[in-house]
Amino acid sequence: MNVKKLNQIYEGKAKKVFATDNPDFYIVEYKDDATAFNGLKHGTIAGKGVINNKMSNMMFMLLEKNGVRTHFVEQINDRETIVKAVKIVPLEIIIRNVAAGSFSKRYGVEEGTELKAPTLEFSLKNDALNDPLINNSHIIALGVATEKELSDIQAMAFKVNEVLKGFFASIGVKLIDFKIEAGRLPNGDIILADEISPDTCRFWDAETNEKLDKDRFRRDLGGVEEAYQEIFRRINSK
Repeated sequence: MNVKKLNQIYEGKAKKVFATDNPDFYIVEYKDDATAFNGLKHGTIAGKGVINNKMSNMMFMLLEKNGVRTHFVEQINDRETIVKAVKIVPLEIIIRNVAAGSFSKRYGVEEGTELKAPTLEFSLKNDALNDPLINNSHIIALGVATEKELSDIQAMAFKVNEVLKGFFASIGVKLIDFKIEAGRLPNGDIILADEISPDTCRFWDAETNEKLDKDRFRRDLGGVEEAYQEIFRRINSK
């Protein structure tokens, strides 16, 4: 696709978004910047932007083949991808298969405990409020999303989990949990947006439980770049 990159319209913790000469499309550029604890910890993970860009696009293509609509259009280089212009629904959509991180702390459940069913939770995307947990009633009452949109988001999230869990199991990786975002197309349809990467997912080696994600940065475990490279190597070997 031939679109011209114009002015930057957004910069987040891990990506920049640019307008194009076609209002239906944006260009996303992935950075090597790393943050944790709602931006309190900062660092750089060498090569992260390249891995996250390529991996996200591979996962989006896999999901599209399995009936999940995404914002992915075309990768244009190692760090940049053309995506559909969507308005992001201001929710973090979190699916958990195994207790870890804040879930373990919040409910006093030992990290690594297999949950009896995948669980879905929402956080309001608001850094000033530290992304608080929010329930369906609050979401509808505040006008964040409609009841129909929430139904579509929930169905999409569980489908994403089903597809990704199976895929990662096939390369010897446990999908512990992940965060996704939803976007509204101009016609109101809800599709999958943002990214799928070691920044937004917890990946553990299926045999050793070695962490292959951003927890290595969050918890100062070392081997951060190597973990990102390993998960990407396994995906490419599939």
